[in-house]
Amino acid sequence: MINIQRFVCNMFQENSYVASDDSGECIIVDCGAFYEEERRAITNYIQAEHLTPKHLVATHGHVDHNFGIDTIYKQYGLQPEIHSSDEGFMTRLNEQAEQFIGYRPDNIYPAVGKYLADGDELTFGTHSATIIHTPGHSQGSVCLYLKDEDILFTGDTLFHLSIGRTDLEGGSMMQIIQSLRHLAQLPDNTVILPGHGNQSTIGAELEHNPFMDR
Repeated sequence: MINIQRFVCNMFQENSYVASDDSGECIIVDCGAFYEEERRAITNYIQAEHLTPKHLVATHGHVDHNFGIDTIYKQYGLQPEIHSSDEGFMTRLNEQAEQFIGYRPDNIYPAVGKYLADGDELTFGTHSATIIHTPGHSQGSVCLYLKDEDILFTGDTLFHLSIGRTDLEGGSMMQIIQSLRHLAQLPDNTVILPGHGNQSTIGAELEHNPFMDR
């Protein structure tokens, strides 16, 4: 059985996730915790549930999805895992913050611990998450697919009734449409857990999202 806890974080209302199973191992996806209370909420949850974090995954390198990775590194020694095409973003998280929120923090962020590639498998407990490279929002955007549970973490590639921006550095409308067509091949009942907003399913998005098509 999989347990997924969502934390809505920072001024961008970004979704951070902790996914665990009965083994007590967990994976942290997109730790965007900015405020101290958000950081405590995530670490307190992990402690209260007696979880052992095994992976810290970034679906892409934008700062709103990585504000809290320094806390995860300090608490659990985990370095972020991300596609190599977004490595450049990870080296200038503080600069990104200044660009997007007008304030440059002096956080010391950990270096990338592992570069992800399409088809990689990340294991925690009795579960495995497959990396699907989905460029378009950024060149290194990825989704995480838990096939046994029909769950897909979509980052900023696919939202409920919308998709991620393609007008930022490395963005491409042509690429994101190609990525969405790839995701559309997953089962209709696959639950999507996006980087912002509410969850949905592949089937619902195929029916109602104007950007989705098989």
